[in-house]
Amino acid sequence: MSKFSPTALAATLLALLAFQSPTVHAQQAAAPADTAAAAPAAAASAPTGDAAVRNALAKNENDVDEQSKLLKDTLTATDKQYSLIKKGSFAATYNMSYTYVGSQLINAQFNSGNTTLTLFDIENTRSHTITNTLSVDYGLENNLTGNVTLPIVDKYSQGNSFSGTYNDFGDLSFGVRWQPMAQSRDLPSVIGNVNLSLPTGRSPFDVISGTGLQTGNGYATLSSGVNVSKVIDPVAVFGSASIILGAPAKHLSQVNNGEILKEVRPAPSLAFGAGFAYALSYKVSTTASFQEVLSSHTKLTFSDGTVQSTAPQTQGIVSFGLGVRTSPQTTMNFSVGIGLTPDSPNFTLGFNMPLHF
Repeated sequence: MSKFSPTALAATLLALLAFQSPTVHAQQAAAPADTAAAAPAAAASAPTGDAAVRNALAKNENDVDEQSKLLKDTLTATDKQYSLIKKGSFAATYNMSYTYVGSQLINAQFNSGNTTLTLFDIENTRSHTITNTLSVDYGLENNLTGNVTLPIVDKYSQGNSFSGTYNDFGDLSFGVRWQPMAQSRDLPSVIGNVNLSLPTGRSPFDVISGTGLQTGNGYATLSSGVNVSKVIDPVAVFGSASIILGAPAKHLSQVNNGEILKEVRPAPSLAFGAGFAYALSYKVSTTASFQEVLSSHTKLTFSDGTVQSTAPQTQGIVSFGLGVRTSPQTTMNFSVGIGLTPDSPNFTLGFNMPLHF
């Protein structure tokens, strides 16, 4: 058996090292590149420190959509004329409102020569009204919505002539809302509306003094207007204007202070308002608004042919609201209104929520 010499063994080892060295160097050179490529992926999947805090607090697109939806829901509850539904869809809303009116009326009457006071009476009246309203919307087209509203009125009055409670239906109304342009982020939402109210409630001209309370206007009304709203996260601004016309109430026979009322011609009215909604969070929003109604002279015709006109009226109310989202489909809204003029209610309370069947 031959033996390896030291010189031959050394030559063999050198040859093996020379053959393996390119592979080893190639692997060592590739390692930093692979590590550098993996580092960003690891950092993106598991941020740490300040980066994690920034990512957690950052607003994403879904957050904006949720906030915008809450503002739109609040606008919808504040005024149903700010929203339309899809064609063929139904939507129902329940609304409850409480109104308090306290007034002091002075009745003074003189004889034919205006020399002797024959009647003087100070009448204090405190009226509490709770109105439960069911409203149903139906999408005639994607930009056209029909609406039917049925109120049920509960009234309690304390006065010199009558004190008691009266319950009855209010005035049934039908309406349509039309959106001429599609919604856009840059342009405000503009919606026109027309409403017809029928005198289905108890007319004030049918009430004999001291026997009950009215629950309706006593005549049909037709109103037409426009509503404008714009969502600017986290605030939405809105405004409205409308004109209200009343049909004459004829063939009456109401007796009041010895005179018989035969006809009433309601005065036209102009209504306008503005306000804003602010999203405090994804579940809570607040609203503030102002509404005013200006009415001209109403003409009263009596059986003896005399015609009298009432004084112009101005109603102004400032309202504050709170909207709370209880589920993705339900937003409950609460409001309080304060009367600013003698012709306005002293204050009002409201509650509004959608109904799901």
